[in-house]
Amino acid sequence: MERTQQPCPAVLVVEDEVLIRMEAVDMLQDAGFRTFEARSADAALVVLERETGIAFLFTDVDMPGSMNGLDLAARVSKTWPHIHIIIASGMLDAAQEDLPQGACFFPKPYPTSEIVQKMCELGR
Repeated sequence: MERTQQPCPAVLVVEDEVLIRMEAVDMLQDAGFRTFEARSADAALVVLERETGIAFLFTDVDMPGSMNGLDLAARVSKTWPHIHIIIASGMLDAAQEDLPQGACFFPKPYPTSEIVQKMCELGR
């Protein structure tokens, strides 16, 4: 009997800095995740409306558009409560009470292995 392989979890990476976004996407793909990319919270919402299989949001805080990463995380938490949220920033240190329930925060620069490990803990 042939086993059907579970699809890899999908991650939406939201980062306005191209090189940082590319590095994050490469790191996640190397760890076996499927990835989607957005350079702003507004673009991320478009991806989330279109793609139903996203399991993780990995977002920066400071970016262009109508909302920052904390606002995006709050919106995602309310609209798509099944999505695990990881927030990173080099500009601020977010307190747990500033984050949606269950969200994790990593200060930049973050060790990429810790991000992957956290995603594996949360729902792989």
